[in-house]
Amino acid sequence: MSTTTERPIPVATAAPAARPARVRPRGESSPLARALSHGALILAGLIALFPVAWILYVSLGPDKTDYLHPGGILDKLTLSNYQHVLFDTDFFTWFGNALLVSGVTTVFGVLLAATTGYAVSRMRFPGHRPLMWSLLVTQMFPIAVLIVPMYTMLSDLGLLDSYLGLILVYSTTTVPYCAWLLKGYFDTIPVEIDEAGQVDGLTPFGTFWRLVLPLARPGLAVAAFYSFLTYWAEVPFASTFMLSSDKYTLAVGLQTFVSEHDAQWNLMAATAVLIAIPSAAFFYLVQRHLVTGLTAGASKS
Repeated sequence: MSTTTERPIPVATAAPAARPARVRPRGESSPLARALSHGALILAGLIALFPVAWILYVSLGPDKTDYLHPGGILDKLTLSNYQHVLFDTDFFTWFGNALLVSGVTTVFGVLLAATTGYAVSRMRFPGHRPLMWSLLVTQMFPIAVLIVPMYTMLSDLGLLDSYLGLILVYSTTTVPYCAWLLKGYFDTIPVEIDEAGQVDGLTPFGTFWRLVLPLARPGLAVAAFYSFLTYWAEVPFASTFMLSSDKYTLAVGLQTFVSEHDAQWNLMAATAVLIAIPSAAFFYLVQRHLVTGLTAGASKS
């Protein structure tokens, strides 16, 4: 009796399918493009930081000519310039004057711009479009053209060398821009909120103050930051209209370090660093609202 051995029949196996090529989603950049963009951003950041770092570095040199030989500052770093500015000059008087003028201008200008922007955004009255265009036209004139007529008007009103006169001058330039900015932001707030306030018995101003204004905090933050930063260290108007040394602001006080035959660059650099500190602190407080306020205002302006 013969036995036969059955051999297994080989089963054909399918070849593994080729992995499909990865398709880059729309909007996703390549690694090279990302590296180039990051490199460009880093370079732009370094370029922006260089002037600040240079002023800080020069302010640590004890001599007024150290900026001509910056390599020698490392061997003699000192804080004597800051000590001299803080305790041997009228820095705190300048600081108080600048804080008073820029602070009042910011509060007054932003509130006036907010009411103007809200009125144009929500109400249709005769001349509302020419009003906004006239505000825009006022921004076209350079400061050199405005100084002479403003000086004449302040002199006739008896407001030369006064805080009130300088605040009014600053407000004439900050209100138009902020009104346009806030008008664009108010356009993004639904009108139904105003209608709901009226149903609840609120007056138009009550609706604006209690309902709309809290929702416009990002826009208000941008307007306040612009106003404060513009006039915290403003030079042309302050140096022209403030004549008494006890009413100098920081920017005018900074000019006292420059005379006809001399310039104390080390003290100017130290003062510039001290001037920048409050601006940086204010920016830190409002930074989370800046992007929202700028993008929302620009989308509807």
